[in-house]
Amino acid sequence: MTRLNLVLLAAVIASALYLVRVQYESRRLYTEIEKVQNEVRKLEVEHERLQVEKRAQATAGRVEKLAREQLHMRAATPAITQYVTLKGTPAGVAQ
Repeated sequence: MTRLNLVLLAAVIASALYLVRVQYESRRLYTEIEKVQNEVRKLEVEHERLQVEKRAQATAGRVEKLAREQLHMRAATPAITQYVTLKGTPAGVAQ
């Protein structure tokens, strides 16, 4: 009888220690999930901010201004346009 009581006591103690360990691990994982979710929220906000900035950078007026000022480009006019024709075909005939 004493031996059975000791075995049962050991089983109860082992079960209690296992329960404490599982609860600790559960809490640790929960806090890790919360940290990751906060990081996800921050990254989503940053992504939205970058998307807005990208749209602002790609406006037609800004691109045209940069092309004129930094690349020294100008709009194509008929005076500076050169037409290339195939040998033996008149200019202006599309193939």
